[in-house]
Amino acid sequence: MSAVPVAELFDVEHDPDAYIALHDALDEPASDQLLDKREREVRARVRAVVALEVAPRAADLDRTHDFAHDSYQALASAGLAGLIFPERWGGTADSNVAYAVAMEEITAACPATSLVYMTQMHAAYPIWRAGSEELADRLIPGLVDGSRYGSLGITEPDAGSDAAALRTRARRVEDGGDVTAYRITGGKTFITTGDRSDVIVCFATVDPAQKRRGITALVVEGNPEGLTRSQPFEKMGMHGSSTAELFFADVEVPVGNRLGAEGDGWPVVTASVVKSRVSAAAQGVGIARAVYARTLTALHRIHGPALPDDLTFSLAELRGEILRGRLLLLAVAREIDVAETPSTGRIGIMKQTCTDLGWHAAVEAVRLLGPFGDLADVGVERYLRDAKVTQIYDGTNEVQRLLIGRDTASNIKDVL
Repeated sequence: MSAVPVAELFDVEHDPDAYIALHDALDEPASDQLLDKREREVRARVRAVVALEVAPRAADLDRTHDFAHDSYQALASAGLAGLIFPERWGGTADSNVAYAVAMEEITAACPATSLVYMTQMHAAYPIWRAGSEELADRLIPGLVDGSRYGSLGITEPDAGSDAAALRTRARRVEDGGDVTAYRITGGKTFITTGDRSDVIVCFATVDPAQKRRGITALVVEGNPEGLTRSQPFEKMGMHGSSTAELFFADVEVPVGNRLGAEGDGWPVVTASVVKSRVSAAAQGVGIARAVYARTLTALHRIHGPALPDDLTFSLAELRGEILRGRLLLLAVAREIDVAETPSTGRIGIMKQTCTDLGWHAAVEAVRLLGPFGDLADVGVERYLRDAKVTQIYDGTNEVQRLLIGRDTASNIKDVL
């Protein structure tokens, strides 16, 4: 073994040129065939900003648990935080494929920053699709340029993957028979950026007996009376992204902040999770690519140009798995761009497969590096900790398997 100092086994995150050169070398022409010219340009722009502004901060954010504000603001300042949104709100009207590529790039450098980045999109997207023009004009530009932080308020202590079971209530405030506002009472948990968001898309029910038909989406702005927040949770990973509980005690929201009609919240939820599952899948591929790059670099610095066959074979297997994951991610993202009703089953396959890939690749990287895999300076242990939650949020992978099974049964019921 080489006597390379541990800190030098992987040190390119502090050298933007070296970082870009390494990841350029790991690009796969096969998956690049699924990208058009504009999507490749987006990847190059994101990679350049990431190399300069995101990668150098990542390890410190994990160590200090500081919020990834500066890293996100760098992406927003470069005009990269509103890829799928129309230009009138500061977006660039790019494809979901471009967004997936950007998410992979950001995640490869800092998964926690990618979680902040995707949460901004997840908060803005339902406002775009179901909010009034006035509401969208007022709120989306701030979410895109980083002057506002947003959260999606779905999960409750007794309503996680089964969002239809939520119990947060929205009671009507009426004037002369007309609904003028709603008062929200209840609690939300595991809310990303919940400790600091001033745009919260809160899903509540006007009548629990109606189950999905009672769910209504309401946008809570700022820090209104009755809204309190917990301190951020201490978590295994994603330390640069905060996660907190929200408590609503008769928080009044004007009717103009409702997304769609009363009781139309469930379609807003289902449309939103399509986007969030693209995000999680891209995180899985980004994590896998990052640990592969770190492991490949470190092992060559330990062993020299020629690696033992067992390491070569394992790295070859990882490379193939990452390519397959990326092809799946890009193909389903393209389907979302072109299909009127994207397949729930294929979206589930994408989310489950790609996030399982990220976890498996991180575990394998730790194994291949032996004693070095446990060291923070090499960095794969951070990705291992960050990877686990991607299998849990945006619909657990167990739920994805249920959705895939139901979709399969539906597709073949007429031929059996």
